Amino acid sequence: MNKYIDLLRSMIATPSFSGQECAVADIIENFLKEHGASPLRIGNNVVALTDRHDPARPTMILNSHIDTVKPSPSYTFDPFSPFEKEGRLYGLGSNDAGGAVVSLIATFLAMRAEELPFNLLLAISAEEENGGVHGMRFLLPALRERGICPDMGIVGEPTQMQPAVAERGLVVLDAVTRGISGHAARNEGVNAIYRAMEDIDRLRSFRFEKESEVLGPIKVTVTGIQAGTTHNVIPDECRWVADLRTTDAYTNVETVEILQRAVSEHTVLTPRSTHIRASVADDESPLVAGARELGLTPFVSPTGSDMSQMHDIPTIKIGPGDSPRSHTADEYILISEIEQAIDLYPRLLRSIANQIIK
Repeated sequence: MNKYIDLLRSMIATPSFSGQECAVADIIENFLKEHGASPLRIGNNVVALTDRHDPARPTMILNSHIDTVKPSPSYTFDPFSPFEKEGRLYGLGSNDAGGAVVSLIATFLAMRAEELPFNLLLAISAEEENGGVHGMRFLLPALRERGICPDMGIVGEPTQMQPAVAERGLVVLDAVTRGISGHAARNEGVNAIYRAMEDIDRLRSFRFEKESEVLGPIKVTVTGIQAGTTHNVIPDECRWVADLRTTDAYTNVETVEILQRAVSEHTVLTPRSTHIRASVADDESPLVAGARELGLTPFVSPTGSDMSQMHDIPTIKIGPGDSPRSHTADEYILISEIEQAIDLYPRLLRSIANQIIK
């Protein structure tokens, strides 16, 4: 355990905000080399394959991320100075997701020579927190170009070592509603605010024809609105923002197209991105069956992760730590949680292997 706790300490002590993970990636890469692996660096992502990688076998990706959000101003200590107290290791990124990173590295190193019905691919990624273009969005196509194609995956995030089998996607819509300007005193023009209010009301009451069996209905929430320049001018433009929590019932692109048809011709909806997709693992998949065999309880995660980038392959999210500690001041992880993960991850992989062999 000590070497993995020391690794986590080194990670915490090295700032690794999204897009600035180079130094921590160096630490991970060197650690893997020192322990007999042959890592491959792809940008600030670090990957490694099992000793006897066989392209004829399916590949299991073990993924977690090394980037962190910026520390909250409410920290009562230096977030980059890790310390232990009463069984807790404190520091930025300890819970999200440093504990999962070191636990998956420990699992990969312990099992990289083990005979399994699948290859193991360790993929420690960058830019998860901001969904950046140089994280998993870049890494997966780069791996496929090298002939490495994950067929299933485990994503390490703080879930108290229970398996999240699904999570929603996300689309942020920038909406612009047009009107006609005029003088307020003479009640001229067409008020863009009123038109926007009507379209917002349409979205509030809109119901999609299909609904996800696991994730339920798509959620649409308007979270911002801006219009008008002065009190006596009827505004000819109203800009507003909608937060969409999408499901596997439709692709993100389909969801946007359906909502565009639901509003009036005066409003244009423009997605900032459509790449954060919903992910749902089949309840009968070896991943879920293997987790149940160990007595674990599948659940639907309220938070996002790199599962969204692997929506086209079966994936579960499971890791040490607790999600409510993430992105908070005085972040910590229990040493016992890391010990539990280093014990449970190999058992989970072997249980999944048993399901595949059946």
